[in-house]
Amino acid sequence: MTTNPGTTPCHGELPDWQRAVREMRSHRGATLEQLSADSPTLVVFLRHTGCVFCREALADLSRQRATIEAAGARLVLVHMSDPLSATLRFERYSLGDVHRYSDPKCVLYRAFGLPRGSFRQVLGAWVWWRGLIAAVLCGHGIGRLEGDGFRMPGVFLLDHGRIMAEHRAVSAADRPDYVDIARRGCVAADRSRTRSDFPAPAA
Repeated sequence: MTTNPGTTPCHGELPDWQRAVREMRSHRGATLEQLSADSPTLVVFLRHTGCVFCREALADLSRQRATIEAAGARLVLVHMSDPLSATLRFERYSLGDVHRYSDPKCVLYRAFGLPRGSFRQVLGAWVWWRGLIAAVLCGHGIGRLEGDGFRMPGVFLLDHGRIMAEHRAVSAADRPDYVDIARRGCVAADRSRTRSDFPAPAA
């Protein structure tokens, strides 16, 4: 997968892809274009930080970060909270040094084609059941709403501004395999670079 959703006709209403990846900056001043030019970048779009599934995702990423980086990918987070609130939250999961983008207006979410979910996707019976398990049995808890409670999450492996692998959530309760997405994306990026290194055929 190498298309950029913000530039395709079916996403004509979305913010321009190139503008989003070139202009929005992380808390450390880097754009996604810059980061993905430096190394393959695993961009994780989170649910609002009060959501139990956001907390579950952060716990998963904290545990899997070393393996993700060993696969060759840099971890980046996109969230809808204010920067200070996000800093305090991510520090709890030892992710305070990760590049992160505060996107309360969901500019990046829309540019990557992540929609607002339906009632069933966000509040359906399966979502409630998964949420109960994650909140109570797994101890992730539930916090106050910070951002758009219906905005769907997603995961994208970027290389030089191109999407090499992705996971678009089908419900708020999705639990992606971040390591697998990172590995698949890095392999696709390596293949793409190898092909581009071949000399052009003689005329």
